[in-house]
Amino acid sequence: MRIRNFEQLLSNAATPVFSGLRKLVLNSFDYALGAISPQVLLKSRLHLVGNCLSIDQKNFDLDQFRNVYVIGGGKATGEMAVAVEEILGDRLTRGCVNIPHETGCSTNKIALNRAGHPVPDAAGVGGVRQMLELAELAGRDDLVICLISGGGSSLMPLPRGNVSLADKKELTALLLKSGASISEINTVRKHVSDFKGGWLARRAYPATVLNLILSDVIGDPLDFIASGPTVPDSTTFAAAVEVLQRYQLWEEAPGTATQLLTAGCQGIIEETPKAHDRVFEQVFNFVVGNNRTALKAVCESLAANNIKTVLLSEAIQGDAVELGRHLAGRALEISRAGVAVAIISGGEATVKVRGGGRGGRNQELALAAVAQLAGIDNVVLAALATDGIDGPTDACGAIVDGHTLLAAQKLGLEPERFLQNNDSYAFFSALGDLVLTGYTGSNVNDIYILLVAPAI
Repeated sequence: MRIRNFEQLLSNAATPVFSGLRKLVLNSFDYALGAISPQVLLKSRLHLVGNCLSIDQKNFDLDQFRNVYVIGGGKATGEMAVAVEEILGDRLTRGCVNIPHETGCSTNKIALNRAGHPVPDAAGVGGVRQMLELAELAGRDDLVICLISGGGSSLMPLPRGNVSLADKKELTALLLKSGASISEINTVRKHVSDFKGGWLARRAYPATVLNLILSDVIGDPLDFIASGPTVPDSTTFAAAVEVLQRYQLWEEAPGTATQLLTAGCQGIIEETPKAHDRVFEQVFNFVVGNNRTALKAVCESLAANNIKTVLLSEAIQGDAVELGRHLAGRALEISRAGVAVAIISGGEATVKVRGGGRGGRNQELALAAVAQLAGIDNVVLAALATDGIDGPTDACGAIVDGHTLLAAQKLGLEPERFLQNNDSYAFFSALGDLVLTGYTGSNVNDIYILLVAPAI
């Protein structure tokens, strides 16, 4: 069981019905975390037989390569690196991968460089420079395996032009608080970077590049996952400017960044590499896991317990408060209809930070549902991050049911006040309804599980 406070979450249930529903929801989430283990996913897809490294229908004859280097970064790439080392064995030359400071795995030939997330740090820059050294060593007869997962944008910083690391930190912090989507944030990141947005592919050319990708972006657009360091960039400097203007950040953003983007729009500095660039001719991309992988596992777990499941969507996005209220409203409709069913969905909500509290998108979504679920005696809702970390907290999300509001009121907690202050962590911490896993070693967006029992 990966949920550290599993027993506490069950004991918080006010009735046997709520306890049973919570157990089903939490067990299904734990099952999904096992299914999206990077080691499990890679070992099921990537195989070495003799001198042939294969994934799906693509084969790489390792006898044709002098060296095999491994580079990359993201929340899941530590576990990915462990798997690749085990698969390649002595065929691996060396490598360097940037992972979060909190990651606990270890490797032998691949250096695991621990760096900052979600705000980039100097350790991340140092790791990127090591990766670039390997990429530039690689020639036409070398294979570069690039491990990519969500979180890579922050973990692999290399500011472009006059933009300093401090400037990039400031810009990242502004974007994270603005309510912008991950795709919008990464549009900006790519254009103030000398590494992301395809630049790494240019440095690795003419080597063969094999990208192994664990997606945390809705729809799996390759150039937005970790800001696409080895794939063509579909965005432009003009699009990055538009994002900052849309969220009223242009005047607040560091001057070095806005000057760089302006110069890019004017054609003074080069655009990110596009699809027609020859540097991508020997780049091969494989998504080894995504949000649908996790959602299908949740459905499998619940179905094994004779629960009717509906996989609603893997593309849920938008304001966390609005989504929480929407899911609560749907729960109310289903409960009134007397239907027993699990509604499973996934994606990534956004939070517009207005208050001074602490929380994350999943905790805020769950908090927004509390009032509407009040008094419904057969519904549980959980909003959970597959990486184990929801916002700048140690929780992956929260779980609520029809008794949550009453329990909060007994403690003098008013959900709306906590919502206004973006203080969902304090609310659920007081109730003991935060879900705690620690870093899971994976990252494929968020999971929303709405479970309605037979009408009571």
